[in-house]
Amino acid sequence: MPAIHSDPEAARQFAREVVGRLREAGHEAYWAGGCVRDELLGRIPADYDVATAATPEEVRDLFGRRRTLAVGAAFGVITVLGPKPAGQVEVATFRADAPYTDGRHPAGVTFCSAREDAQRRDFTINGLFLDPLSGEIHDFVGGRADLTAGIVRAIGVPTMRFGEDHLRMLRAIRFAAFFGFVLEDETRQAVEQMTHLVTSVSPERIAAELRAMAARVGRQRAFELLDETGLAREVLAEVAPGPGQPHGRFDEWRQAARVIGALDEPDLPLALAILAEGCDAGVVQRLCSRLRLANHESKKAAWMHAAVAELGGDAAAAMAARAWSTLQPFVAHAEAAALADCLRARAACGRGAAAAAAWFTTQTARPRAEIDPPPLVTGSDLLAAGVAEGKAIGAALARVRALQLDGAITTRAEALAEALR
Repeated sequence: MPAIHSDPEAARQFAREVVGRLREAGHEAYWAGGCVRDELLGRIPADYDVATAATPEEVRDLFGRRRTLAVGAAFGVITVLGPKPAGQVEVATFRADAPYTDGRHPAGVTFCSAREDAQRRDFTINGLFLDPLSGEIHDFVGGRADLTAGIVRAIGVPTMRFGEDHLRMLRAIRFAAFFGFVLEDETRQAVEQMTHLVTSVSPERIAAELRAMAARVGRQRAFELLDETGLAREVLAEVAPGPGQPHGRFDEWRQAARVIGALDEPDLPLALAILAEGCDAGVVQRLCSRLRLANHESKKAAWMHAAVAELGGDAAAAMAARAWSTLQPFVAHAEAAALADCLRARAACGRGAAAAAAWFTTQTARPRAEIDPPPLVTGSDLLAAGVAEGKAIGAALARVRALQLDGAITTRAEALAEALR
């Protein structure tokens, strides 16, 4: 589990202290993995991992039972809890993995040296060790050269690495896209040959990778690579180009990837709605269900898909000419800002009118009291006035609300009269 911290400098200092404590106790210890990669790329690490020769029991004895969690002890991992701003650090004993039997977990682990530990990691750029006290880098897998060259390369035999954990194929795409790197030839070939195995990964883990791809820099390239390698046909089959899909879906996918890349506030639900343009609503529902997205994500994707289908083709004049009662549900919606972002991004990529997107954005900036004024009457008012219970109440409220929004009625008395009429 990644470290959770609110202060990057506090997190960094705590991670140094963890290494220092292990060293003082006589144990070899380094920063490892992604934090080393980010350090060498000049980025602020999102979290810090420590690799050490100390066993899990020795780590717990050193830092104390109250400051450690043994959730990953079976795989040699102990979580050390730091001060609140610093979060936590995962401390993993150098290990070699037994064969993987389920496409995710090794059957067991044996403790080993730092050099052997590096060999079981996924990609060379994630297989580096850094001594935070001296600044010395330990590179047993050629990771520094690949960082300099901008290459994502599996450690050892790519088919073995992907066979151990099938999710690594999606991680390869994510790293290449985010850092602007290329997939090394054998690594890419292995992905293309093994795409079908990714379907054995849990939907939740797949969705987590897709969320990261959709929300980060390089997202356009990420979705292009998903298509190029064939992974899109496995993880996003409902909308991906390929056998059984209209040929136009190839161009649609590329255009959709450009729109996703142009978003200011991207996320997975918005990306799925864009990828599903031209498809019926059931496609979005099935896709969200299969990926087991949270309810709020599924609702956002479905609403955004419907909203773009309704408004995405309008020119500015056509949008402005709509009755306000037909536009107001979109402008007043909780996701109106995301819709405005989507319309703008689509227009920037030639999929809609820039003036219409700008007009819609302007409407969302109006005072809330103008966008969504309080209803003139409620269901209780109509019941008290004699309107029959049941569907008649809902129909009357909808009719009165539309007239109110369009300015045809402005008082409670007019609303009641219209409802009774």
